[in-house]
Amino acid sequence: MTASVPAPKSRILSARRLVLLAGVAGLGATVLLGNAGILPQPAGQLSAVAYAQGAQRPMGFADIVEKVKPAVISVRVKMASGPKMMGFQGDTPIPPNVERFFRRFGLPEGATPEERRGPREHLVTGQGSGFFISADGYAVTNNHVVDKADTVEVTVDDGKTYTAKVIGTDPRTDIALIKVDGRSDFPYARLAEKAPRVGDWVLAVGNPFGLGGTVTAGIVSARGRDIGAGPYDDFVQIDAPVNKGNSGGPTFDVDGNVIGVNTAIFSPSGGSVGIAFAIPAPTVKSVVAQLKDNGRVTRGWIGVQIQPVTEEIADNLGLKSPQGALVAEPQADGPATKAGIMAGDVITAVNGNPVKDARDLARQIGSMAPGSTAKLTVWRKGEEKTFSISLGELPNQREARANMPESSSPEGTDVPRLGLTVVPAGQVAGSGSEGVVVTDVDPNGLASDQGVKTGDVILEVGGKKVANPSDVRSALKDAQKEGKRTILMRVKSGDATHFVAMPLGKA
Repeated sequence: MTASVPAPKSRILSARRLVLLAGVAGLGATVLLGNAGILPQPAGQLSAVAYAQGAQRPMGFADIVEKVKPAVISVRVKMASGPKMMGFQGDTPIPPNVERFFRRFGLPEGATPEERRGPREHLVTGQGSGFFISADGYAVTNNHVVDKADTVEVTVDDGKTYTAKVIGTDPRTDIALIKVDGRSDFPYARLAEKAPRVGDWVLAVGNPFGLGGTVTAGIVSARGRDIGAGPYDDFVQIDAPVNKGNSGGPTFDVDGNVIGVNTAIFSPSGGSVGIAFAIPAPTVKSVVAQLKDNGRVTRGWIGVQIQPVTEEIADNLGLKSPQGALVAEPQADGPATKAGIMAGDVITAVNGNPVKDARDLARQIGSMAPGSTAKLTVWRKGEEKTFSISLGELPNQREARANMPESSSPEGTDVPRLGLTVVPAGQVAGSGSEGVVVTDVDPNGLASDQGVKTGDVILEVGGKKVANPSDVRSALKDAQKEGKRTILMRVKSGDATHFVAMPLGKA
């Protein structure tokens, strides 16, 4: 029997903030307009009633809703105080950027920032959506719906309530698998086997504002959306209205299959403005399979910091188009380093599949199992090379901490062409022994325009390691003599390393 059920919480992508929609409704129905076009005016002798009775009516979504709605669930969670629900413990203050961009619903109405941050613990509840994927009670919802939950309850279409347990979660894709025991005849929904097309009709079913069983309709507005939620962003955008409480709910196609799990909306006010995002079915299927078998998700890992290839970078490296992923820093003793990958390499393909950008590389590698072997095609110094690499397992994320120079940094040497002042790294405490540290930046200079800031460490200029200001000036002169319009600088900012394409000013 096919149907679908959701779980609590929602994410909302605000014009000024990205907010997790605690509970999202599922979509799934079709609107066939048939011959409901512009009809000729009825003849004078034909009554309005007779005309209306003879006119063909557009077909609705009722048949599809009747089929899928029983599988959708409302999810209600109980947990400790707000900070824990936000993923922060005790009296740890919530970072302003998290407060602004990733506000999670489920907090008491009207709660002040102090109440959300405070050390006091009290029981709070949250609501979301979800849907059954098997008759024995396995259901899908969002990670942010059940994250930190002490108890999880689901309410099915006939009004009955069951206790559910969390089988596993994957914060990177915001997917969670929960299980209701005691029955083997739950109506369930199937994940779509094929990707939807832009313009296809879809239906969302969920629990917005606690109004379980709510159905809304719309179309697929776009695919492959990156909303800045993480390296695996690949969302389906829909315009069916979804709101707070819809998170975790399904989006259905006109055949009653789930094409995505609703997770976020874009909104300046917190309400629906017709822009919602759903995690695509293939991602859901892959993640759920691992959660069911292992309770967690493992991903392939090559151990590199990567960044997009811009037009300027492509021009500097001799690439025909700005595609691929630029290796900013291979991790010491990581799989990439062991295979021979170097900083400045551009990874253009994995096992023969083209790499569009840095995000695409992360998705391709992440979809492979740790321990498997991948063949990487790399662009290095104007030549294409191939490397075979044994994938490691993606470790837990760690926070990057910036190592800013001491306020008593020694006086540096100006590099007027770039508008900055630098000193050898060894002269600045905590900056290591490689490169030169930026001690001052002209706000009107080229370096400032490219995002270089005080405390950054310049490691390489034009592919050459630099140890003092004269090395920087020499590299700039060499690049200008060669007629280059830009020069690549490898810059370390905190724990992250990246390349900056610096325009070359006049001597």
